Amino acid sequence: MRSARPGVSSVSARWGHRARSRGARGLIAVLALTLLAGATACGTDTGATATQQSGPATAVLANLDPVPIGPEPTPSLPTTVRSFDGTDVTVSSADRIIAVDRSGSLAQVVWALGLGPKLVGRSNSASFPSVLQVPNVAGGNGSLNVESVLALRPTVFLTDTTTATPAIREQLRAAGVTVVYFDPKRTMDGVVPQIEAVAAALGVPAAGQALADRTRDEVSAASAAVPAQDPPLTMAMLYLRSTAITMMAGPGSGGDALIAALHGRDASAVAGLTEPFTAITSEAMIGAAPDVLIVMTDGLKSVGGVDGLEKVPGIAQTPAGRNKRVIDMSDAVLLSFGPNTGRVIQALNEAVYGTKPA
Repeated sequence: MRSARPGVSSVSARWGHRARSRGARGLIAVLALTLLAGATACGTDTGATATQQSGPATAVLANLDPVPIGPEPTPSLPTTVRSFDGTDVTVSSADRIIAVDRSGSLAQVVWALGLGPKLVGRSNSASFPSVLQVPNVAGGNGSLNVESVLALRPTVFLTDTTTATPAIREQLRAAGVTVVYFDPKRTMDGVVPQIEAVAAALGVPAAGQALADRTRDEVSAASAAVPAQDPPLTMAMLYLRSTAITMMAGPGSGGDALIAALHGRDASAVAGLTEPFTAITSEAMIGAAPDVLIVMTDGLKSVGGVDGLEKVPGIAQTPAGRNKRVIDMSDAVLLSFGPNTGRVIQALNEAVYGTKPA
């Protein structure tokens, strides 16, 4: 539709030779205004015009499992590391590892370091295929079950300062569990440092450096392949659990970091959101006017797919709703911010823009 203006000029030129005798200049003006109005109307939904992409799509990773950097390494232990809670922790054994956080990234790092066989406990957010048989020590709401942790006799417990509340931290300390805490924030800049920190705590710094280098290269390559958009697409990441729970990811959720990596404009910023996840009203959704909606696959299923999502108040009135521009991605990887991050960006790039990897 952006070629409408040149089209008007060429039509005017063809008709101009006959205009003197038949008063066609008036017709030319009407035609020009009509085509110009059409061009303006087509430009209202940037989700349809910016890339000529429309309709739903799934961002697919061929393998949801993190790829191990090599064979299982032999940890060099004991080692003492600085935990994110400010304490020094000595890890003497990595024979029985529990890794629990709200994004599942810690378990992904353990697996990618080649220490998957040592993983004896996880959270429900760590749901990639290879760990589904590993016991889950977090409840349905993601809260830690200390009794389940103790029953697995971990030699080291990896978690973060958000997942483990102060009360749970005290219970773990009193039980004598070796716990290393990590930064709960999920950002692009934090992906590589977290890999290095986990590797240091488990006594495998060489494997950690190799995994960090590979992940950094993959993220850089995937980010460089994202096409620039002018204007940028406005994107919203939604958390869905049936039509009763519709939340928009905001600052600090990880969704904002992925949208930035995709060169998008974050709809949560347009809506003025300040929390990581906020229940959003139909008025705020319409006002944010996202061109693209990014959702987790299970969340989309919970509302009845794309057709069901359009029944959520406000969705149908957005450019994304009108164009059915909905991108879904597996819950196991979308907000993991671990070793899969480069592949996540690449898959989202292809789903949003139709960009194929080189």
